[in-house]
Amino acid sequence: MWRSLLPIGRSDASGGYRRYAWTGADAECRLWFRAQAEARGLVTETDRNGNQWAWLGDPLAGDAVVTGSHLDSVPDGGAFDGPLGVVSSFAALDELRRRRAVFTRPFAITNFGDEEGARFGLACVGSRLAAGQLTAEDAHRLRDGDGVSLPQAMEAAGHDPDAIGPDPERLARIGAFVELHVEQGRALDLSGDPVGVASAIWPHGRWRFDFRGEANHAGTTRLADRRDPMLTYAETVLAARREAELAGGLATFGKIAVEPNGVNAIPSLVRGWLDSRAVDQATLDAVVTGVERAAREHAERAGIDLAVVRESFSPVVEFQHALRDEIRRLLGLRGPDDAGRTVPVLGTGAGHDAGILSASVPTAMLFVRNPTGISHSPAEHASEDDCVAGVEALADVLEGLACS
Repeated sequence: MWRSLLPIGRSDASGGYRRYAWTGADAECRLWFRAQAEARGLVTETDRNGNQWAWLGDPLAGDAVVTGSHLDSVPDGGAFDGPLGVVSSFAALDELRRRRAVFTRPFAITNFGDEEGARFGLACVGSRLAAGQLTAEDAHRLRDGDGVSLPQAMEAAGHDPDAIGPDPERLARIGAFVELHVEQGRALDLSGDPVGVASAIWPHGRWRFDFRGEANHAGTTRLADRRDPMLTYAETVLAARREAELAGGLATFGKIAVEPNGVNAIPSLVRGWLDSRAVDQATLDAVVTGVERAAREHAERAGIDLAVVRESFSPVVEFQHALRDEIRRLLGLRGPDDAGRTVPVLGTGAGHDAGILSASVPTAMLFVRNPTGISHSPAEHASEDDCVAGVEALADVLEGLACS
């Protein structure tokens, strides 16, 4: 199963993945998902927002147990972020059938669309739409770097963009959603545990900084006469690192767009995107406020116009304590050798569909050890033994929640 998915959307140049929403690679991933579901006798459907579902039992009965993740990627991303959760879901179902477990609640595996936001700049579009956290009107305004709108991309892929919107009836039928994900850090590697349980997702957001100066000739314009927004942008990048260190949060400028983008031209516009995250809201506010203050000070001194726009924001997500504690109990009863063991609980600075759905559905997450802590990179990795441990843990959780 893992080997059959690996070639889809892989770049020969980087070795990373370019599985962007509503592209050919995305379509191949969707076909892969449907083939895996149908091979197991599951009934597949795609909802109004482009999320895929594979059902065992009556989806209208309610109180369903759902697991899954996403198959899209960041630019040149790794093989595990998202796909590990989907592959492990199918593998956990195989394991439960091997155990002859009998499902007493409806069960589904899902592939949420456009989780990474690599194409249209907004993460978790599929789950945000379903949960009513993104309006259809705002979704229709999303555009990729080539100016293609989300509706145009969806229509080209054979999906009706006029159908998107909140899906409360579907979410109301879900009694629990459990997402398995490779850890995007080294907490489990440092503790020596193959699997952990999530406690919370840190508050995080994306801010766009537009620095406007004056285009001019790089070879004839005196340094004293320049209004170069690249310098102000560079000062802001350095300020972001300082503010994050002072406050104890995280700040990253990882994307930039330049106009006119010529080697021999002073830019007229530098647009940079700030990603900031922190363990709590007060710390996040301190980081972002500090970065913006520094940017405005540098811009004013250099005669640069600055506009700052918050493009997305997700508040802190505390996963439901009752479900989290039940999962820890189930994982602590896996066998005589493991009885009474403590399953580590850890927070994360990464956003997930489980976090978006948590406002509407009881949600939880399992993490699988990542020995390097590297993510959003081809170097992202989890050992086969740890992946198997994750499948077995997910099967134990699903058996305890959905089976007799």
